[in-house]
Parts: sequence; C-alpha cells; structure tokens
Amino acid sequence: MGRAYQNRKESMAKTSDAKAKVYSKYGREIYVCAKSGGVEPDGNLALRGLIDRAKKDQVPSHVIEKAIDKAKGGGGEDFSTARYEGFGPGGCMVIVDCLTDNPNRTFGDVRQCFTKTKTKIGTQGSVSHMFDHSAIFVFSGDDEEGALEALMMADVDVSDIECEDGKITVFAPNTDYFKAKQALAEAIEGIDFDVDEIQFIPQNTAPLAGDDIALMDTFLDMLNDLDDVQNVFHSAEI
Repeated sequence: MGRAYQNRKESMAKTSDAKAKVYSKYGREIYVCAKSGGVEPDGNLALRGLIDRAKKDQVPSHVIEKAIDKAKGGGGEDFSTARYEGFGPGGCMVIVDCLTDNPNRTFGDVRQCFTKTKTKIGTQGSVSHMFDHSAIFVFSGDDEEGALEALMMADVDVSDIECEDGKITVFAPNTDYFKAKQALAEAIEGIDFDVDEIQFIPQNTAPLAGDDIALMDTFLDMLNDLDDVQNVFHSAEI
C-alpha cells in the first residue's frame, strides 16, 4: 500500500546545536514517562520502549539517566501533553504534539509558527480524524507471512504489512503497540527495529510544489526549534 511514515532516524539532527535539542526533547519525554508510570523500565513498558528509541537515535546514556534520576526525586516540573492541529503550506494537514509546563505560552509559540508562514491553526479534532494513530515497526527480513502469522497468533489487529527492498513494515493500532512488539521479538531472533514508534499516519497525502516546498521547510524548522514541541506529523508529500 505504500503507507507514508516519518522515520525519526532519517531526520536526525546534523549539527551539535540541533542534536542538543533532540537530546532535550528525549530527556523531557523520558522524565514525564518515568514520573507518571514508574522509573523501572521492566515495570514501565512505555519507558522501556522510549529508552530503546533514544539509544537508537544516539542519545547519550547520561541524558537518559539524568531524566530518570530527576523523576525519582518526585519534584521538578509539572509537564502536561498538548496537541495542536491545523493546515500547513499547500493545505496539508498538520498535528503538533507538545509537552509543556505552560500551555498558554506553548499555544502562542505554535500559533506564531502557523501565522508567520501564512497558514492556519485549527481547533482540536479539525484534522486528526484524517490520520490513523498507528504503531509502526520496520525491520530487515523477507518472511512477511511468518511475521504476520506471529502477530495474528498474538491477537494483534494488524492494519497493514508490507515487504519491500528487504524491509518488512508492520502497521497496527496504537493500542496494540506493546503486544505487537513482543510478538515480533519472540518470533524473530535478534530482530533490530529500524522504526519502532507510535505515529499519526495521514490517510491521504497532499503533494506540494513550487514555493510551498520551501515554506514547508521553514514551517517545520520553526516548529522543531520550539523546546515544547515533541513531534510534528503532516500529510505533505514533497
């Protein structure tokens, strides 16, 4: 089906300043996850998955440990999740996920990114219904049927599975994330996930052309420069 997804590794920051922002975003997410669900990865599956992704994205161990130690203290910042939706360059749909200790500030900062690029922030639910909230796993292999059988045996409601260029891609509902990951890990010895995330996948894409392509780059750069922004999902096809 060729379902689009964003590979976090492909967009990994190249400069030291940008890498520091990536580390900061991971540190904040790990802190919130550990504080809400427990600091032991064996008892907090969400934290364990997050740490695995952080390591794969080359986040230093001291950043991870510092965030967990901070959560052990019980104090610190009181972050909450915030999600903003709207329409970006070329009319593409955009979802912006944030962790914030000041929702009013974060909303103002995100809205400014839309305003400065002459795009429009919308209300909650304005575009999210046009995305699938999916768990995504990408790994090396060619036994698509074997992977599917393992998932079906584990009662995972597989949305889609593809095999192309020696890579298998599995899509499942976000609620089946842990069940799907465990089933694949048990069925395929030594599996190494290229992608192991929960994302919003657009049901339809919006091709961009001309000035909209450069404007989209500017728009995404502005959003990613905000400390509170954790992830940006969109339907733009460049």
